[in-house]
Amino acid sequence: MTSTDGPSEDAGGSGPGLRLLAVTACPTGIAHTYMAAEKLTQAAAASGHEMKVETQGSIGAENVLTDNDVRRADGIIVAADKDVDLSRFVGKRVLSVGVAEGIHHPERLIERVRTAPVYAGPGTRAGDGGASGLLPTAVAGGGGERGAVYKALMNGVSYMIPFVVVGGLLIAVSLALGGHTTPRGIVFDSPFWQHVNDIGTIGFTLMIPVLSGYIAYAIGDRPALVPGMIGGWIAGHGELYDSKAGAGFIGAIATGFLAGYLVRWIKLVEVPRFVRPIMPVIVIPIVSTTVLGLFFIYVIGRPIAWVFAHLTSWLGGLTGTSAALLGVLLGLMIAFDMGGPVNKTAFLFGAGLVSSSPEIMGMCAAAIPVPPLGQGLATVLRRRMFTDPERETGLAALFMGCFGITEGAIPFAAARPARVIPANMLGGAVAGAVAGLAAVTDSVPHGGPVVAALGAVGGVPMFFVAIAIGSVVTALTTVTLMASGNGAAGPAGPAAVPPVAPAAPSASSTPSTSSVLSGYLTERTVRPWLAAESKEAAIREMAGLLAASGRVTDVDGLVAAALAREELGTTGLGDAIAVPHAKTDAVSGPVVGFARSASGVEWGALDGTRAQLVFMVSVPEAAAGDEHLRILATLSRKLMDAGFRERLLGAADREEIMSVLGEIG
Repeated sequence: MTSTDGPSEDAGGSGPGLRLLAVTACPTGIAHTYMAAEKLTQAAAASGHEMKVETQGSIGAENVLTDNDVRRADGIIVAADKDVDLSRFVGKRVLSVGVAEGIHHPERLIERVRTAPVYAGPGTRAGDGGASGLLPTAVAGGGGERGAVYKALMNGVSYMIPFVVVGGLLIAVSLALGGHTTPRGIVFDSPFWQHVNDIGTIGFTLMIPVLSGYIAYAIGDRPALVPGMIGGWIAGHGELYDSKAGAGFIGAIATGFLAGYLVRWIKLVEVPRFVRPIMPVIVIPIVSTTVLGLFFIYVIGRPIAWVFAHLTSWLGGLTGTSAALLGVLLGLMIAFDMGGPVNKTAFLFGAGLVSSSPEIMGMCAAAIPVPPLGQGLATVLRRRMFTDPERETGLAALFMGCFGITEGAIPFAAARPARVIPANMLGGAVAGAVAGLAAVTDSVPHGGPVVAALGAVGGVPMFFVAIAIGSVVTALTTVTLMASGNGAAGPAGPAAVPPVAPAAPSASSTPSTSSVLSGYLTERTVRPWLAAESKEAAIREMAGLLAASGRVTDVDGLVAAALAREELGTTGLGDAIAVPHAKTDAVSGPVVGFARSASGVEWGALDGTRAQLVFMVSVPEAAAGDEHLRILATLSRKLMDAGFRERLLGAADREEIMSVLGEIG
C-alpha cells in the first residue's frame, strides 16, 4: 500500500494524484485475491495515486477500509468474483469488475474509475463491469456466465444445508424416540415428540424457499430475495397449481434463477429520479414476485400437475408386470428428484396400495433411504473429494437415511446434479429391484431402516440387503463420476516421473528461506526442469517430487486432491505462474515443491500464458488453516515481482534456485 498522506500535486502521466480504494476477492480467497491487490497497488504508485486495498481472502478481510478511508476516497475499484457489500460506498464513484481485470488491466481500471458512475445504493449499477451493483458476472477460471450460474447455485446450496440438517435430524430423532407404526403410518406416542417432528418439518418446508431465495440473491442482490423465496415456496406447494406434489428442489432452482434474472432485467429499466429510492424496496420486489408467482402457477405448474397425474395413471397400469421391473421403475422415480413430483408419484402410488399390495410399498421403502445413505457413504469412502462442509453434511445424510429421509441427499444433488442424480437413480433402481425380487413388504407409508426397526417390514434381511447394495452402488457411482470429471482417475501418463522413495529431510537440505517456507520447501522438493507437458502430468510429477520430503503418504491421493482443486478454478495465476495446492490427508505435514518448465505447461491461466514457474503446496486436513493460506498469499505477492520471476527462471542450477527462493519473505 502506498502512502496515505494526501494526493500528489504532480501525479505523473495520469494527472493529479487521486485517493483510491479497492476491494479484491476471489471465490477461494487465496492467490487471485492478493495478486489483484498487488497489481492495483503497483499501478497506482506508478501513476502517482494513493491506493489502499482491502483483501477479502479465506483468512478474512485484511487491510479493512475504514469510514474515514471511504470519506476521503475519490473512487473505489471492486475487483471481485464473490459477493462484496457495496453499501458503505454509497455516494462514491464505484467500478465493479471481475478479479481478473484487477490482475491484468490495473492501469485501465484506474483510468476508468475516474469517470465511473456514483453508486446510489442497492438496486443501482456499480460502474460498468458489475451485474447488479453487488457482484460481477465473472468468476475464477476466466469468468463468463457459466461461472456466475454455478456461483449462484452454490450460494443457494450453502444457505439450504443447515435447514436440511436441522429439519432432517429433528424428524429422525422424533421417529426414533417417540414413533410407532400403525396402518395409517408412523404416529407419535406423545404430543412432545409430535411437536419435535413438526419443528423438523418446518425446517424441511423452509429448505426449498431458502434454496431458491439465495440463488436469486446471488444474482439480483437484496431485491431478488423476496421473489426468490416466495417463488420457492410456490414451487414446493403443489396445491397452489393443482398438483398433489410440489416441484421440489428442481423447481426451487428454477424459481431462484428466474427471480434473480428477472430482477436484474427490471433494474435496467430507466425510471424517473423520484422513483429510484423506492425501486429496490417496493417496486422491484412487488413486480418481480407477482410476475414470477403467476408465471409459475399458470405456466410451469400446470405441466407439473399433468406429469404427476399421468405418471400415477401410468404406474397403475404396471401392477401386472414383473416385480423386478416395477422395482426398478419405482426406485428410479424415488431417487430422481427427492421430494419432487416424480418422487411423490412413486411414493403415493406405493402408499395407496399398502393395504392390498404391501410389496409395492416395500420396493419404495428400500429405495427411499438409498440417496442419502449413498451420498453419505461416498463422503466416507473418498473424503478428499469433498469439502469439510460436505463431509459434515454427509454424516448427517447417513443419519437421515436410516430414518427414510430422502431429502438428506438434496444438497449433493443441487451442487452436482449431473453426477449425483444418475448415481442416486442407479442405486435406487438396484434397491427397488432386489426388494421386488425378494417380495419384501412394508405395511406403512414410510421407508428406510426405521420402518424395519419398528416392525412394519416383512422380509427384513432382504430389505436390508436391498438398501445396502443400492447404497454401495450409489456411493461408488458418485465417486467414479466425480473422479472421471476432474481427471483424477487413471494411472499416471508417460510424462509422470517414477515414484520416489520417501526420505526424511536432512538438516543440510533446509535452505535459508524465510520463516513462511522454512522446513516446507527443501532442496529435495526442488527440480530445475519438469519433463511433463500437460497439467495433469505436471501435477503428477510435482506430487512425486513432494514425496521426496517423506511427508507424502499417498501420491495418488495427493494427485487426486490437487486435480479436484483445479476443478474449482485454475491455479494458473498468469505471468507464466501456476500454484497448484491441496488440503489432503495424503500428506502428513505441510510441504512445498518448486519446478520450472522450459516450454511451459498449459494451465488455463486468465492471461493465456503457459506455466513455467510451478509451485505445489499441500497440507494435511488437520493443519489446513491460516499457515496454509499465508504460504499461498506470500508466494502470490512475491511472484508479482517481475525481477524475482526473471531471476528464478534464469537460475542455472538447483543451488542458484534455492538462493533466489530464499528471497521469499
